[in-house]
Amino acid sequence: MKKIIYPLMLLVTLTFNLNFAVAADNKPKTELTAEQQAELNRITSRVEEIRAMDKSNLSRAEKKELRKELKEMKKKANAIGGGVYLSVGAIIIIILLLILIL
Repeated sequence: MKKIIYPLMLLVTLTFNLNFAVAADNKPKTELTAEQQAELNRITSRVEEIRAMDKSNLSRAEKKELRKELKEMKKKANAIGGGVYLSVGAIIIIILLLILIL
C-alpha cells in the first residue's frame, strides 16, 4: 500500500507546484502609479545604502534593527508589486485536504 501512496503523493505535489509556477508567469503586469514608483525607488535606495554600510563596527542591537528594517521594506515592496502569495503551510494543508477528499 505504501508503495502506491508515496509515489502518488509525490506526483500530486509536483503537479500542483508546476501549476502554480505556470500561473505566476502568466500574471498580467500592472503599472505602478507615480506615488508607488517613488516609494519603490526610496526603498531600493535605502536597501543599497544598507548594503554599502560597513556593518563590522555595529553593535548587535543595531544589526538587529537593520534586519528588522529590511524585512519591513521587503513586505512593503511586495505589497506594492501586488500578487497573491501562498505559504508553504497553506499549500500543505490544501494538498492534505485534496488527498482526504479523493
